[in-house]
Parts: sequence; C-alpha cells; structure tokens
Amino acid sequence: MKSIITGGAGFIGSHLTEYLLGQGDEVVVLDDLSTGSLRNLASVSDNPRFRFVQGSILDRALVGQVVAGSDRVFHLAAAVGVKLIVEEPLTSLRTNIHGTENVLDAALAAGAILLLASTSEVYGKNTADSLDEEADRILGSALKSRWTYAGAKGIDEAFAHAYWTEYGLRVAIVRLFNTVGPRQTGRYGMVFPNLVGQAQRGEPLTVFGDGRQTRCFSYVGDIVPALVRLAETPAAYGRAVNMGGSQEISILGLAERVIDVLDSESSITLIPYDEAYAPGYEDMRRRVPNNGLARELVAFEPLTPLDEVIRNVAGAATPGGAGNEAMTLGGSSHDASGDALAFAGGAPRTDAR
Repeated sequence: MKSIITGGAGFIGSHLTEYLLGQGDEVVVLDDLSTGSLRNLASVSDNPRFRFVQGSILDRALVGQVVAGSDRVFHLAAAVGVKLIVEEPLTSLRTNIHGTENVLDAALAAGAILLLASTSEVYGKNTADSLDEEADRILGSALKSRWTYAGAKGIDEAFAHAYWTEYGLRVAIVRLFNTVGPRQTGRYGMVFPNLVGQAQRGEPLTVFGDGRQTRCFSYVGDIVPALVRLAETPAAYGRAVNMGGSQEISILGLAERVIDVLDSESSITLIPYDEAYAPGYEDMRRRVPNNGLARELVAFEPLTPLDEVIRNVAGAATPGGAGNEAMTLGGSSHDASGDALAFAGGAPRTDAR
C-alpha cells in the first residue's frame, strides 16, 4: 500500500507517518516546512519505505507527480492557527482552497482514496450540547479574518463532496476537534502545548478571556488509527465524520489540571483577547462533538485520559524543541500543523495536521 500524506511533517501528520510505516505502507510525505518540522520525522528518516518531498500543495504539477501511483492520500496540509489566520487571511484562503483542489484533482487522476482533514471550526458559533455532522454552521461576518479558516474548510468539504457525487472520488471527510499530543507546537496559539510548556518552565499559565470557554480535547494516539480506518470504510465516502474527545473542560479548568498533574508552582493569569489578537476577536464559548457516527463507522472511542495526555505532552517536550515553542502575544511568527483554531488560551507562542 502506498500512502501520501500532505502536511506529514506536522503534528498529526508525523504520528500518522509512523503509524502507516508500522502497518507496512510505503509513505511519501509532501510538506513545505512552513509550519511542520523535519524533527517530527526524525524517527522514520532512515526507513527505506519512507520518502520526504519538500514542496507546497499550491504547486499543482508537483502534487500530481507525488500522488501519481498512490493508493490513498491523507490530506492534512493546511494554513491554520489563530495568528496566521487573523494576520495573513490570504495565505490561509489560498492554501486551504486552491491547495485542496489540487489534491482532489491529483487523487482523482490517480484513482486513490482520499481522506480530507477538516475541523470543528466549520460549526462556527454553534454551541449546541452535542454537535452532530448535520448541525447548522453559524459563522460571523465574512469580512472578519477570524472566520476565513472556517469558511475555507467549509468550501473544502463542499469540493470533496462534489468530487464524490460528480466524479466518484472515494473521499471521506473528518472533522477534528482539538487534537493534542506530543510534537504539537504552541507557536501560533494552540492552548494545550502552551499551558504545559508554561507549567514546566514555572511561568504563569496564560488563559484568554474569562477562561470559562470549554473544549473537548482528543489524543493524537486515539485519532490516528481511526483516520486510517475511516479512509478504508466505503460507508464514509462522501460524508463528514466528527472525531473529538469525550470530556468537556473549561480552559481555566485545563490550566488548573495541568498545574496539578505536573506539580507545578505556576499561577494562572487571565489575558483579555484584545491583548493577544486584533480588537473584535471572537472565541467560541463551547465546542462539544457528537462522536456517534465515528463510533458506528470505525468504532472510534477517545480512551486516553486527560491526565495521561498532559503527562505525555510534558514528557515529549525538549528545551528549544517544538513542544516548548510558545506564542508571543501580539507577535507575528507563523507555523501550523492539530485541529485548527484551538486558541482558547495559553500564550507567551498552531499546529493542525
């Protein structure tokens, strides 16, 4: 089996690379390293069934060459992270829309199966108790850069569905809810690695807003095998499937849990959103997935306890490494690769693949 992973040098992509190689696949990673890192692939660099290609999904010819002859494609590459999306919306739009169309065309030409990574961000402001795949999308103004990522990923999903209905492309869409784990960088605002890194350094844990906004975090070790099963499930083709954690927790509660689990002496500091992002920035108060369809299709269960996830992230962090990169308040550094805009707190530095 030959598998292609776009964005494979990122957080989720690197774990998926290791998993597929462990399953006996030949794996080719396409990544422009704008946000991913070769450090994430160090453990597989000498594997004879692994090949790395540096390049952009915006390079239509290159994408076609890389995907040709493959059996399946995992499209994880994206421009993500609150800092990048708010400050460079054109980059986000072009990468997430034009790049995805290039990957769809290449997979169709190759006759390959495609798994498209989407995001819980497509639900926008919908704070329903348990968001299923048919839940309404409630978005803010199209003129606010905050919503460009959600808009672009919604278009990606529409493209994928159209390729399935009109061309018969075997494509499954997964909507990831705040995936976390080792190698996720906090450089662009991802809350989980930022809070863990701050606790390890003995710094105040920075939580944006009042900290009462809630999320359901899912561990990359639970997500990756389910992604592979989903790609191989015909009943998933042409459909969007949620995958997220089962434990809802406030960001303030997460900060308190991080301090407790890591036995840190750090305090917690609340930071107004307009000190970290542009004035008028909106965060979602609640984002809770209904995993019923994923459970039905691929027996997905988010089993890893939150405390274990915290310990795993802390144990994988190395001085100067990706796990310790933090978002600078008001800064403009960029990287990307775990679920979209998990920027509910944790700063002083996203990762979505």
